[in-house]
Amino acid sequence: MKRAATKFLRSCIVLFLFGFFGCGALIINYIVFPLGAVFIKKEKRKAFYCNVVHGTWKFFNRMMEKTGTIKIMIQNPQSLLSVKGKIIVANHPSFIDIVILIGTVPDTICIAKKELKKNIFMGNIVKSLFLINDENQEDMLKESALLLNKGYNLIIFPTGTRTLENEKLKLHKGAAMLALHTKTDIVPVYIHCDYKFLAKNEKIYDAREKTVTYTITVNDPIQIEDFSKQDLTEIQLRNRVNNAIKEKISAPLKN
Repeated sequence: MKRAATKFLRSCIVLFLFGFFGCGALIINYIVFPLGAVFIKKEKRKAFYCNVVHGTWKFFNRMMEKTGTIKIMIQNPQSLLSVKGKIIVANHPSFIDIVILIGTVPDTICIAKKELKKNIFMGNIVKSLFLINDENQEDMLKESALLLNKGYNLIIFPTGTRTLENEKLKLHKGAAMLALHTKTDIVPVYIHCDYKFLAKNEKIYDAREKTVTYTITVNDPIQIEDFSKQDLTEIQLRNRVNNAIKEKISAPLKN
C-alpha cells in the first residue's frame, strides 16, 4: 500500500511539473518570442531566444531535482559546460534529454523534426530558434555553419528517436554529414538513467518510486581533421565518422 501511495504521489508531481512546463512553453511561444521579434533587433534575436530557452529549461531542471523527481550527475562537468561552437551528439533514453542538455549547456540549439513546427506548445519556439532536419538540407547546412561559426552549439540525437537500454543503436548519418560539411568537431555524450523514466512507449505519468539519476558522461571529442586527412570517398568518410559517433554514445568510455 505504501509503495502504491508513493508512486501515485510521484506521478502527481510529474504531471504537475509537465503541466508547469507546458504553461511556460505557451507563454514563451505566444508572448515572449513574438514580443522579442518586435522589440529586439534581428541580429540579436537568436541570442535572446537561446538565452530564454536555456534559462527557463535550466530552471525546470532544478524544479525536477528539488522535487526529487530526477537527479542530474555530470561526470566531467567542465568538459560539457565549456563547449563552444561544437556539434553535441547523444543517445536518447528519455523524453527530457533535450531539456536537460539545453538547460545545462549555454548557447545551444537543437536540430528538430519539422512536425514540431505544428506543435501548439513548441511551434514558434522551433521556428524561431531550432533548425529543421527534414526540410531543405542545403539551407540547414548553411544555417548550421553560420551558427557554429558564431559559437553556438548544435545538439543532434543521431538515432532520431528514443532508444531502450541495451538496444543496438541505429544511427542516421546527418550528424556525420554536418560535421564533415562544416569541419566541426563532435562532442559525444552518453546519457544513462538508473531507472527507465519517460522512455519510449511509457506514459508521462508513469513515475518511478524513487529519484531517477541521469548520469551524463562526456567522452573524448571526435576530431574531424583526423578523418579529413584520410584518403577516402565522401561516403566512406561519413561512415567512419558515423561509426565513431556510435561507439562513443553507446557507453561511457575511458578517456
